[in-house]
Amino acid sequence: MSSALWPDRLAALPAGQAAYARAVDFQPKPGRIALLPGADGSLAAVLFGLGDPKAGAADRLIAGKLPGALPPGAYRFAPAEGLDLAEASLAWLLGNYRFTRYREADAPRPALVAPDGVADEAILRIAQAVGRGRDLINTPANDCGPAEIEAAIRALAERHGATVAVTEGADLAREFPLVHTVGAASPRAPRLVDLRWGRADAPRVTLVGKGVAFDTGGLDIKPSSGMLLMKKDMGGSAAAIAAADMVMGEGLDVALRLIVPAVENAVGGDAFRPGDVIRSRSGLTVEIGNTDAEGRLILADALALADAEAPELLIDFATLTGAARVALGPDLPAFFTEDEDLAQAVAQAGLAVADPVWRLPLHGPYARLLESKVADLNNVSGGPFAGAITAALFLRRFAPATRRHVHFDLYGWNPSTKPGRPEGGEVQTARLVHALLRARYPKA
Repeated sequence: MSSALWPDRLAALPAGQAAYARAVDFQPKPGRIALLPGADGSLAAVLFGLGDPKAGAADRLIAGKLPGALPPGAYRFAPAEGLDLAEASLAWLLGNYRFTRYREADAPRPALVAPDGVADEAILRIAQAVGRGRDLINTPANDCGPAEIEAAIRALAERHGATVAVTEGADLAREFPLVHTVGAASPRAPRLVDLRWGRADAPRVTLVGKGVAFDTGGLDIKPSSGMLLMKKDMGGSAAAIAAADMVMGEGLDVALRLIVPAVENAVGGDAFRPGDVIRSRSGLTVEIGNTDAEGRLILADALALADAEAPELLIDFATLTGAARVALGPDLPAFFTEDEDLAQAVAQAGLAVADPVWRLPLHGPYARLLESKVADLNNVSGGPFAGAITAALFLRRFAPATRRHVHFDLYGWNPSTKPGRPEGGEVQTARLVHALLRARYPKA
């Protein structure tokens, strides 16, 4: 309940429950909880504070705190001013997520009864897609390599009747040389996975996800502290997979394509080196300034593949730069696009579903920072400034035919538990993209 309504709600409670609420000094501050007893001493109701929904710092997913705070049982939200029942239900489901692959589940958890008038199946589909994406990120690299990323996409295709093509081995080296180069040092073979779904003559929407199952940094090796979370470096692919899951689950009227280059950036005799020059799928030659900037390399070949069809909308997802995290922190992914109308639609979609992003500029003059003396461009700028922007400008070179292109630079991880967002892997921007596509291409 909100602060403004609390006096009236308190007055409407049964005398015993009102006395109990006063005794524990319950105030409807955000996230505050009071368990109200019935006449026989059993749990009869729960007070939950929303604070002021109009406050700028209000957490839209605050109801996601409840599953971890309530005793087992069945619960239902009571209508309240300032409470969006559908959003609260989704927040509950998102907050109820647990990663249980390697340990037994916690004690039984509370269950939510869908509120009247809420499309519970649609909300459940979104929550399940998010959960599967989180599972992918949370799974350590020993159990989630390129083959397992492929398997997750094949399972997605089977659920929704999509088709999948995979390029690997000699074909990968010939057709996607940058993907092959980045993954060559790992005993786990790199590959490019290409899923298609929907009416062939529907608007073409292509999602591309960075699938680096683990990133050592290659020969420009990371310090040990820098590798601790590198199982999440495939978070872009997990977000793309989750978004595709939502789109297909709802049956949106698009010709959907999902492209995931899946590799492990390892150290070995076959590892690519600083100073190497690789000819990409597009024909552009790339000098390797740093082997730890591998994500943009595999995305470059994937974007060139996508761009050949000039889709109506091209979206790529990547845990790409530390610069974006320094600028915006872990909770707010950066996005880049040249299309002003699309930029506004992306930002509005993020606000609409509490999956926020912030636009950074594709500042063209910074492209000079990627110049190379021996190749068409370098994969890094070699300087300390504008790292997220130069990475986005690098990617843009490989999709010149597609005008509506959005690049998301995301973190893919919740450093600490917040309502609806347990600590661990997070498929940031997936719900945003689903909302964006649902508004543009409604179900046929």
